[in-house]
Amino acid sequence: MSIKDILSPFYVWKRAFSKAFTTKKPLEERPGALRYRGFHKNDMEKCIGCGSCEEICQNAAIDLVPVKGIKTKDGDSGLRPRIDYGRCCWCALCVDICPTNSLSLSNEYIWIDHDPDVFRFVAGKEDKPWDKMEAGYRRKGDYRLTIPDRFDMEMLPPEEGLKSFREMVKGYSREQAQKEADRCVECGICVATCPAHMDIPRYIKAIREDDLEQAVELLYKTNPLPATCGRICTRKCETACAIGADGEPIAIRWLKRYIIDQVEDKQVRKILQQKVFGERKIKVAIIGAGPSGLSAAYYLRTMGYQVTIYEAHAKPGGEVWYGVPSYRMPFEDLKAEIERIIDLGVEIKFNTEVGVEVSFKKLYDENNAIFIATGLTEPYNLRLEGEFLSGVLTGLDFLEKIAKGKKVEVGEKVLVIGGGNVAIDAARTCRRLGAEVEILYRRREEDMPADDEEIQEAKLEDVNIKPQVIPVKIEKTDGKLKLIWGKAEMIDQGPNKRPKPKIIPGKSYETIGTTIISAIGQKGEYDFIPGAIKQNIEFKWKRIVTDKKYQTGDKKIFAGGDIVNYTRDAISAIADGHDAAKGIDKFLRNEE
Repeated sequence: MSIKDILSPFYVWKRAFSKAFTTKKPLEERPGALRYRGFHKNDMEKCIGCGSCEEICQNAAIDLVPVKGIKTKDGDSGLRPRIDYGRCCWCALCVDICPTNSLSLSNEYIWIDHDPDVFRFVAGKEDKPWDKMEAGYRRKGDYRLTIPDRFDMEMLPPEEGLKSFREMVKGYSREQAQKEADRCVECGICVATCPAHMDIPRYIKAIREDDLEQAVELLYKTNPLPATCGRICTRKCETACAIGADGEPIAIRWLKRYIIDQVEDKQVRKILQQKVFGERKIKVAIIGAGPSGLSAAYYLRTMGYQVTIYEAHAKPGGEVWYGVPSYRMPFEDLKAEIERIIDLGVEIKFNTEVGVEVSFKKLYDENNAIFIATGLTEPYNLRLEGEFLSGVLTGLDFLEKIAKGKKVEVGEKVLVIGGGNVAIDAARTCRRLGAEVEILYRRREEDMPADDEEIQEAKLEDVNIKPQVIPVKIEKTDGKLKLIWGKAEMIDQGPNKRPKPKIIPGKSYETIGTTIISAIGQKGEYDFIPGAIKQNIEFKWKRIVTDKKYQTGDKKIFAGGDIVNYTRDAISAIADGHDAAKGIDKFLRNEE
């Protein structure tokens, strides 16, 4: 034993007279550092309940729960994060991942209570002393765990696009698609907002994992026209994207298109052939081969029903074929998509207008159920003097003639009246025919119902948009058309309502054009339904009224698409067709 071993115990006494490192009164105010990670705060107005915080928490310390006073709506799950401080390790990953930047940590670290349950609380809902503290930890500046900017899809330059009707958008490469898919946090907020409730997080994950065959299966579970929606969908899902709260939303539409463009047609057909289960001798007639009719046909066929579609035109697709220009929706892609549905055993009788070539009563008697999906085929009149002069066209008629390959002379200047997608499509088509184009819209530009992306592309193609214009009269002058119009003032209609245009009296203006195209909306036409049957069907504002199963007052008749809903877009029509197919199946099973 050394002398050091003998003396070592005595050195301990030196510490007895040293200053203690403990705090005698720990409950007295002793603020944490400015960036200390203390208890959670949450801005309930900014939070959308996406669940990214719950997903990233490695200790399962966060649960999304319903909160009184918070309602589910588009882009908001209605849930809010509840923190369990028995599990939380204050790593702040939840704060770093939060897409809306609503979650933060105060620098308060003292919270004493005898009830352990109080340490599970909904931050921002239950008032706490630290709620108004500025100090603490929050995501700062440009620091993100997610990528805020999307990977843009390559497009033809406007000057190049105007030379032909070639598709403007070129499509993602594999590398671009996977990088864009990497931005998704798989929160699922988009699913509820999508009219078809597509499983968006899973098919984006399949892109990330390069499993495109699984991605195709996921698409067709809720949407049998993915190539169409991958190009012209109004992408409501993107408006709800959590990443879009503090950056650009995921390019969900373009990713959908990438999937269906990359998988060979024969492989897609092979996948779909496996979806038909059994054969049933029960017959269903569908009137209209537009998105809603095709969707209903696909899902009814996979259930084994014998499906026949009656289509008045020579081609299927409805307004997608005859109303959407090929620079947005190439005919070959639409044709291939519809042929896959036909190959499953769906029969389409073309050039067969119900009420002309075949009676509605005949279909009613020979089928177990009927689904009406005729769309809005009758354009609204302008109700102006001169609207029936030569050179005044409707948007639908004009676009249909172009789709059929007919030559339409529009002259050097076209005036388009309207603000929806039909108006934009007509205007951009006229630019490709070499005309100067003005769009005249009665409200402000921000009130236009057309897709924002289409409006911006029209501007890039030198389409002039003139807002707050109310047409008054059309006259012929020197072989041209004179549109007389007044300026509108906007009258506020209250919160969440578009302002109402009212013409300013005392002043009128004139614009000269060689062609005027009216595109102010469409309505349904139901003369093909016999009176005895029609009296059992309720109509409201020129639309058919149905229940949640898309069943009318006549239990054998179902309806969907634009003649039922007010959204007037392809994805909503497709969703209607799917839901109607389930309603028809339920009806027919009860009948059996």
